[in-house]
Amino acid sequence: MKKWLTLAAVITLSACSGSDNGKTWYQLPQTSQPAMQAVSQPGTHLLWVDQVLVPDFLAGTGVVYQTTDVQYVIATNNLWASPLDQQLRNTLVSNLSSALPGWVVASQPLGNDQQALSVNVTGFHGRYDGKVIVSGEWLVKHQDEIIKRPFHIELKQQADGYDSMVKTLAQAWQQEAQSIASQITRLN
Repeated sequence: MKKWLTLAAVITLSACSGSDNGKTWYQLPQTSQPAMQAVSQPGTHLLWVDQVLVPDFLAGTGVVYQTTDVQYVIATNNLWASPLDQQLRNTLVSNLSSALPGWVVASQPLGNDQQALSVNVTGFHGRYDGKVIVSGEWLVKHQDEIIKRPFHIELKQQADGYDSMVKTLAQAWQQEAQSIASQITRLN
């Protein structure tokens, strides 16, 4: 019975793959408007988004879908338009810029008084039950202190298909950016 469920999921997934011979490329949507960045003056908070790491199964070009509790499919016709780690880093900078008014948030080093944020994403995929998973941990270096927090977000897709999955993944990523911003604000 489980073999038939897995086969049905794979067939359904391949049916959602777009045109028979074409590929579909996905880019995470900008879910927030970039805020006007403060000019770095004494007292301005600086945040450097150092890196966003993804595991090998997410680092390829194919969008990932989990078909069972232990099986994953990497799409061959539904692909990331640019490397996922770059998309995650760029949208994180944008989302944090909006969530931290008065801060300078950048993807390059900002100086000696900056805080540095690193994120290790362990899950960024759709799942057989219609949910998306965004999980991992982040670490921020604040003065002589290091704060590390895990995260795990599950959101229900509003519709079937890769378009909805990518939009829901972006929504979950924005939600995590809000959580990171809240934690960073408490440190200062």
